[in-house]
Amino acid sequence: MDTAEFDLIVIGAGPVGENVADRAVQGGLSVVIVESELVGGECSYWACMPSKVLLRAGAALRGARDAPGAGVAGAVDVAAVLRRRDEIVHDWNDAGQVEWLQGAGIELVRGHARITGEREVTVDGERVLRARHAVAVCTGSAALLPDIPGLVDAAPWTSREATAVREIPESLVILGGGVVACELATAYASFGCAVTVLARSRLLGGMEPFAGDRVATALRTAGVDVRTGVDAQRVTRSGSRVTVELGDGTRVAASEILVATGRTPRTGDVGLDAVGLEPGAWIDVDDTMRVRGSEWLYAVGDVTHRALLTHQGKYQARAAGDVIAARAQGVAVDDAPWGRHVATADHAAVPQVTFTDPEVASVGLTEAAARKAGIAVRVLDYNLSWVAGASTHSARYDGTARAIVDEDRGVLVGATFVGPDVAELLHSATIAIVGEVPLRRLWHAVPPYPTLSEVWLRWLEEYDR
Repeated sequence: MDTAEFDLIVIGAGPVGENVADRAVQGGLSVVIVESELVGGECSYWACMPSKVLLRAGAALRGARDAPGAGVAGAVDVAAVLRRRDEIVHDWNDAGQVEWLQGAGIELVRGHARITGEREVTVDGERVLRARHAVAVCTGSAALLPDIPGLVDAAPWTSREATAVREIPESLVILGGGVVACELATAYASFGCAVTVLARSRLLGGMEPFAGDRVATALRTAGVDVRTGVDAQRVTRSGSRVTVELGDGTRVAASEILVATGRTPRTGDVGLDAVGLEPGAWIDVDDTMRVRGSEWLYAVGDVTHRALLTHQGKYQARAAGDVIAARAQGVAVDDAPWGRHVATADHAAVPQVTFTDPEVASVGLTEAAARKAGIAVRVLDYNLSWVAGASTHSARYDGTARAIVDEDRGVLVGATFVGPDVAELLHSATIAIVGEVPLRRLWHAVPPYPTLSEVWLRWLEEYDR
């Protein structure tokens, strides 16, 4: 067999794998990355990037309609949106990403990688790669298909098919109530597609309850049939129609069905069994991203099940690439909480934006999670429409901001914003939480007027009462 040796072998060339490799190269290591699909991964071609393009036109049109005097009418130009999507994903061609790898000094091997021994990876059963120091599994996650009779035979869409669509179906039924379900329901409704959302519980279940409620109301206003507390019992396809039978005996029919009920790790065939781990399972790691019980195997990103978000995966990747290089060269490892070589923020300071109408931006703990953790909680709620920046934004601005305060320490531990354009508020809240900035100190961080950021002043005024 053809063999080669490197300091580090990275399996998976999505954003996470790319960043692990890049940080390790910058740390002086030789690195090879193995990819069986497109360099750039799920986020670049089927998730984050194309989905936001599908959402953007509808959001811009709604924003213009809400601005008095804009005089905007009409509908989303779907063909133009899909053309822009194709540009963003480079027509599913990864030549640009490959060029970046080469420029960064990272070698690329195309093919399916499996761990076949200690510090050993075999590609397509033909080429053996050996690592002097480490192997990092960065293969991400895939859509989870629930065990519903008839579902697989009905040829369901996942987020991949939904973001890569060539023609918008007349109607679409979506199974699930999470971020993917809500974002794609928003996008497809803006295209004129008749959308039905079927969720077992409320929408956006892991967030503050008012966030999911507001999104459900907005989706219904946009013409989406939102049904919560329902279970799909059977799915059948007959020609161009899919029918979903629900637990209450009712049926929903549509042209296509999209499954957005969760994610599963792409670890089923990467050779975990060769190192005593369970194939197809999430991989347990410490805060340096090293697999527990191993000296040389790392796992980074979705496969760890810590925070299934691209930006958090890249954050983990920075820590992992740096610590792999440090350990390889005998440099001191900074693995204390908030140290350079750990991913501490994944435990309690994970930011996320749901690009629905309205947007939902959240970071840290919800009220329920904070109370469950035994924190002395104080909740600060504020109506964003009362902020001067909101009144200049739209005469119909409607939004809510919630801060979760740890009363014992006088610091913020969670924040949720719901409303138009609230995504840009999120990073300031993330900094306050990660930095454990005392609320008394935040009085001296003066928000500009008139902007939505003035909500920080309103929170502080409420806190002082």
